[in-house]
Amino acid sequence: MTLKPTNDKQYDLLIQQISSLVHDAKRHVATTINRVLIETYWNIGKYIIEFEQDGSARAKYGDRLLVKLSNDLTTQLGKGFSKSNLFNMRLFYIQFPIFQAVPGKLSWTHLVEIIRIDNELERSFYLAEAVNENWSSRQLIKQKERGLFMQLALARRF
Repeated sequence: MTLKPTNDKQYDLLIQQISSLVHDAKRHVATTINRVLIETYWNIGKYIIEFEQDGSARAKYGDRLLVKLSNDLTTQLGKGFSKSNLFNMRLFYIQFPIFQAVPGKLSWTHLVEIIRIDNELERSFYLAEAVNENWSSRQLIKQKERGLFMQLALARRF
């Protein structure tokens, strides 16, 4: 026996409400996972820095530490711990020593692009623009490649 709704508009509204609820829940879960992942990466960077700074002999090993750490963590935990990713986690902590200063809207891909910028003013510019303009990571990369920061800086000079 098939249940036939008495009012198609009410049924359509029910479908819309449930769909909206599920989509909102999925967005919330994704945002929460992203924030926890970013905080985890920040803490990994902190642990690496603290380990390196604990003794001057340890600090000498630099690159070899990340290679060994990458091998051991990959064996124990699986993917996600390449030497380059560990380097990025380390750099992330250096660029953002206070975790609360990290905008919650950005993904790890956004942050990796931003932390690689050496100039602090330029880094702050792209960070603010990515948040304010709600750029995807691809848009951020494209704006960096276009040299948006330098274009605006030069335009303001003249």
